[in-house]
Amino acid sequence: MMLHVPVMLQEVLEALRPWEEQVCVVDGTLGAAGHARAILANCPRCRLVGIDQDPSALDEARLNLAPYGDRVTLIPGNFRDLSTLLPRYEIKVCSAFLFDLGVSSMQIDREERGFSFHGEGPLDMRMDSGTLSRGVTAADIVNSWELGDLIGLFRRYGEDPFAVPIARAIVMHRERYGPLMTTESLVALIRRTLPAPAQRKAGTHPARRIFQALRIAVNDEMEALRETLESLPSFCGDPSTVVFITYHSLEDRLVKQHMKTWAAEGKGLLVTKKPLVPREEEIRENKRSRSAKLRVFRFGPVPTREERRAARRKEGRSGGLPSA
Repeated sequence: MMLHVPVMLQEVLEALRPWEEQVCVVDGTLGAAGHARAILANCPRCRLVGIDQDPSALDEARLNLAPYGDRVTLIPGNFRDLSTLLPRYEIKVCSAFLFDLGVSSMQIDREERGFSFHGEGPLDMRMDSGTLSRGVTAADIVNSWELGDLIGLFRRYGEDPFAVPIARAIVMHRERYGPLMTTESLVALIRRTLPAPAQRKAGTHPARRIFQALRIAVNDEMEALRETLESLPSFCGDPSTVVFITYHSLEDRLVKQHMKTWAAEGKGLLVTKKPLVPREEEIRENKRSRSAKLRVFRFGPVPTREERRAARRKEGRSGGLPSA
């Protein structure tokens, strides 16, 4: 089994209190099941429904969750399809949902998946490895999109200040030397394109933003997240808790906007006015957690001011999540 470190595990578990009231929790981004395993261990009545589009992740999760037997239901698919996947398994209402939107360690560490800008692999980046849908690869985008489209992609999904020169360098390279087919060749091109002072000041890998933009586009991540947020309320009961862990501002902004809308419509309580971030100790132990932000929304009757004060006092004693 591969080593998997679930991000902000303590905060996720606190968000799901009281544990004895969790009866059906959907982990929409199951991965290697680090969060799912802890939820099953702490929530004695819980049925865990795990969704993932990566077949290798489901295989890993199946091994990790084997001790919990029929308390676990694994579903191959994309969380954007909740409205069709859950009814297929006769799931109508869930007590909690968890979405950890980061790329899993098993995907990053396997160079043949093409997610990592460290090492060499094909420019692929498909979360489902092409098993659920053929889809475009990162190589398809890099080698076929027009200059303006590449610039727009790198600006919109990568928020990269060097979107223009990088896009131009890509187009020039493929016209002169042929297509870019590997992660290593794309990283080398980006390094050659960016001024050395800019690379030193960046503080992160110079290819990080471009790889992020390509991955989002390949997997249609923003639209998938939007569809998920729109379908969630129909599966939430009274009460139901929704937890999102995001890793870049585009995701976090979309989650924040929907949670604020739900609160304004009186559908429930925005538990986290500001996102929770990993503790310094966690960041030291797992550097991939450093950009994580966690937000929580609880569907159901909105508690009174006095009830919220009482909850804050209780959470203060137990070290739980801050309340809105």
